Amino acid sequence: MSVEGQKRGDLPNVTAVGQATVVLKAPHNKLATFGMTKVEYYVVTDAIYQDANDDAAEAVIRKGFVSVAPPAVVTPGYMRRLEGFGEDALNYFTGLAQKYGSNSPGLLYRYSNDHVSTDIVEGKSFDVAKGLTERLESSSDQTAVIIGIDNLWDICLLQFVFEFTMASIENNIRELGRLRLIDPEPGLGVPRAAIKDIELLFVETSKGNIDPSVLKIELDRWQIFDRYQDRFLALFRNKS
Repeated sequence: MSVEGQKRGDLPNVTAVGQATVVLKAPHNKLATFGMTKVEYYVVTDAIYQDANDDAAEAVIRKGFVSVAPPAVVTPGYMRRLEGFGEDALNYFTGLAQKYGSNSPGLLYRYSNDHVSTDIVEGKSFDVAKGLTERLESSSDQTAVIIGIDNLWDICLLQFVFEFTMASIENNIRELGRLRLIDPEPGLGVPRAAIKDIELLFVETSKGNIDPSVLKIELDRWQIFDRYQDRFLALFRNKS
């Protein structure tokens, strides 16, 4: 079965989707290390409902935004305590912990997708995408124009996000390493970036901006609640 003929629910052929995904315009800047990154995207596809021999071609333009949070420094041990992973994923993280150590650092990227609009226009997908690229090239730095497959357009978007992330990892690691945020915190054994995030959570919790349970869950994920227990309980004493 060709990748164009796949149905929703079928397991996508990753190689085929990758080959069918063409990025005509990529964002000028890489993923930010210390701030949010927001990319406006246009995924252009040939309309799936039309016959390949039709003279009047139609393309579908899907517009939206992908937002990426700053990369979080994590460890295999931390990942095993995140919710939402199946048994295979947990076994994978266990294997990483056994191979590299439970506190070996890595980067976790969190994404959100806001699909704004869908438009149908005349023309082949390549011609439409090329015209979009020419129009946006001089006016928008953080924009991506992607040619994909109509019934798998969101998978094609994920393919772009994956490639964009891979192109940014080296720079993110270098900037985090320069500030020694990947190094383990003495006496705790967890990355300094995690301690920095926990300190921010304490500040926001004390201001009442977030629920204390968020801080408690994060401390438990790093298995360091006992080291912060007195300080955590003091948040409630200060309110009384």
